[in-house]
Amino acid sequence: MSFQNPAQSPQLETSSLGSEPKADALEGRDRHVILHVSDLHFGPPFAPHVGEELLKVAEILDPSLVVVSGDLTQRATRSQFEEAKAFLDRLPAVPRIVVPGNHDVPLYRVLERLRTPHKLYREIISDDLNPVLRVPGATLVGLDSTNPRQAISNGRLRKRQMDACAEIFRTAPPEDVRIVVTHHHLAQAPDALNDRTLRGANMAMKRFIEMGVEIVLGGHLHRAFIGSSLDFFFGSHRDRGVTVVQSGTSTSRRGRGRERERNSFNLIEVSRDQLVVTHFLLFEADGHFGPISRHVFPRHGRRLPPPAAVSC
Repeated sequence: MSFQNPAQSPQLETSSLGSEPKADALEGRDRHVILHVSDLHFGPPFAPHVGEELLKVAEILDPSLVVVSGDLTQRATRSQFEEAKAFLDRLPAVPRIVVPGNHDVPLYRVLERLRTPHKLYREIISDDLNPVLRVPGATLVGLDSTNPRQAISNGRLRKRQMDACAEIFRTAPPEDVRIVVTHHHLAQAPDALNDRTLRGANMAMKRFIEMGVEIVLGGHLHRAFIGSSLDFFFGSHRDRGVTVVQSGTSTSRRGRGRERERNSFNLIEVSRDQLVVTHFLLFEADGHFGPISRHVFPRHGRRLPPPAAVSC
């Protein structure tokens, strides 16, 4: 991913905020537009002005789906979850899938972490830690990658989760785009920070490829990474990689690496023939989010059209 550094962010048209459910959000669309945010970290790291800016740009972008890939809170307290829930309720009122992150289980409340690690998440955010979202043209499976009883930060996916995921996709319409959402990353970002991937990442990716998964969305790294599983996993089916989309921290001060102390999110457009991932970054000069890079991938079994100047 190559970043550019313009003096200020590209301008987006302004739009008034609204929270009424969009009953016809999926009608008349020939594609899905997915808003992917992550690592909100409600608590001391949360940046309120960034959160407000994210809400504004989310309304302008008019997504048909919203994905939140974990770490809604900093220390998994009741007040932090309540603040996170209030924020989620202000995002566009379209179908949504949310998964927990490692910060959404208590760190210092050890007995709670060992006995009921997701108690407050289940009570306030969602009782389903492995949610499934089916909408016309898309099947999304969220997988809880937290591992609170064995590792605080690093995650894992269990065989029973993978088996359940395979069964869901087995019954999905063949034309659906198949998307997996986790918090922890399955691929290392291409930088020098060397964050360890979740336990069993290669085996999980092998199975996702066998399931026909086209996109894996995640967070945890606090910096964006957009690429293909073919860049790091040389298993079977080398004709169809999985598009890996990691979001940076969308609303906290905990950005890392090239996004140190910066905020980002992704917009994924899914059409019949291609996937287009646009990476948005908050520009310090004017305090607005703007697109900074765009990545185009063919859908499984499709080819990208050649450039107009090239005849094939």
